[in-house]
Amino acid sequence: MSNQNRQNIGEALLLGCDESAMTLVDGIPVHQDIVAPLGALKAEAAKAGFDLRVLSGFRSFDRQLAIWNAKAAGQRALLDDAGQVLDWASLSESELIAAILRWSALPGASRHHWGSDIDVYDAAAVPADYRVQLTPAEVADNGVFGPFHIWLDGEFAAGRGCDFFRPYNEDRGGIAPERWHLSYAPLAADCDWALRSDVIQEALAKREDLCLKDAILRELPTIYRRYVAVPASCYPPVFAQALLGEEVL
Repeated sequence: MSNQNRQNIGEALLLGCDESAMTLVDGIPVHQDIVAPLGALKAEAAKAGFDLRVLSGFRSFDRQLAIWNAKAAGQRALLDDAGQVLDWASLSESELIAAILRWSALPGASRHHWGSDIDVYDAAAVPADYRVQLTPAEVADNGVFGPFHIWLDGEFAAGRGCDFFRPYNEDRGGIAPERWHLSYAPLAADCDWALRSDVIQEALAKREDLCLKDAILRELPTIYRRYVAVPASCYPPVFAQALLGEEVL
């Protein structure tokens, strides 16, 4: 990561409004920079008997906005930590925002906007017509994708993850753990460094179609710290150093 690279990350990419660098892997749009390392990780997975597939990659601002608004309006289910449906009508604005953010990112603040982040599964573990849900039960050690994620655990621990890592590897009181969510560190670190709360605030302030907008803007500093910022310690060490301000050549 270099300061020059950081300056090349435009706000349109950060906010999910620029698809020009996206290409398809497994029929899913991802940033072109992750294609080669993802291919390498797929090859290593195949050697171990797994068929690593991408279920979700780039997601635009407008798509994230549609998800957010549907949940804010009670048109899509809100789940608690145990996967049980919450009573939308009983929640205050702050409670509603927290419930949405536990499982879905704020528009303009999703790592999927960058094309650096992907949701993955093992296609070899299920029939072709299996509908992947990406639930905690599926990716638990004893779940249908458990062996695949145990293998990924070992690869990451040994520094053999092709520069991918899990940004939501544990519960830090914000976004729920997502074992299926992988991030490509060289690109994501640049985006992480560039995406400040003021960038998000400026983008959201312009959107009259954002549900709960006033409450979001009031709470944005807290939202940023709790649900957007990913600690440098989650990154592979060389990228963690760069995020902490130490230049890595």
